[in-house]
Amino acid sequence: MNISQLLEMAVQKLSPVDAARLEAEILLCHALDVRRSFVYANPNLDVPLKRRTEFLRLVRQRREGQPIAYLTGHRAFWSLDLLVTPAVLIPRPETELLVECALDLIPQDLATLGKPFRIADLGTGSGAIALSIARERPGSEVHATDCSLEALQVAQENARRNGLLHVQFHHGSWAEPLHGQFDLILSNPPYVAESDEHLLKGDCRFEPRTALSPGADALIALRQVTVAASDELAPGGWLLVEHGHEQGEAVRCCLKSAGFADIKTRRDLAGIERVCMGRNPAALIS
Repeated sequence: MNISQLLEMAVQKLSPVDAARLEAEILLCHALDVRRSFVYANPNLDVPLKRRTEFLRLVRQRREGQPIAYLTGHRAFWSLDLLVTPAVLIPRPETELLVECALDLIPQDLATLGKPFRIADLGTGSGAIALSIARERPGSEVHATDCSLEALQVAQENARRNGLLHVQFHHGSWAEPLHGQFDLILSNPPYVAESDEHLLKGDCRFEPRTALSPGADALIALRQVTVAASDELAPGGWLLVEHGHEQGEAVRCCLKSAGFADIKTRRDLAGIERVCMGRNPAALIS
């Protein structure tokens, strides 16, 4: 059976998914260990039995709902290619806004500051956020925490694969393992209530539940991060958090109650409130 025939069979099995053709191509490229350009250039190439069997296994698992990222073992995020396993949340495109907001606050020429610019990513998971910032601001001092040792192992491997070995990883809850003051703290904590029906759909069914939901109270992790960050931020330091599409007002109130100033919200490309930020009020003393 050749490449073209295998793809047509897979598309039929994966339909009615809108992206059935794309998913079939991704899975076949993974099974063959080739780029998509190779698949396009060689539609009549016969596929060896071992590779064919592997491809059909992947198609069957995808049909059962397994996330593409877990089947292939990687996901693109920002400018990085990241290892992902069922131990970590699959990085979402909307989280790139959190990286963008952070970069807006980090000077490009850090050497002129005369001191390290310290950044902490709380609940790093795959390391997507911390590593993206470290790639764009190589002169910064980046720390990342997670309470899951399995997640930290994935993040550390991603640092190795992307040549970002200067990022420091710490095992512990939120800011608990950190020491000293930070110029910027950011986090994409779990913010979906355990009763939310979205947890029973799509990729969410297979992702670590604790990375998606903090329990019955959807905002509890966001509040914990806010409190933790307020104790670790240097004067003038910023806290940035990603949140759910209807949580903007509640998160702004949370930041205000914790004493943050200059509170702002950024919307994602879909126009949804996605990132809230606040500044350590100690910076306002003049």
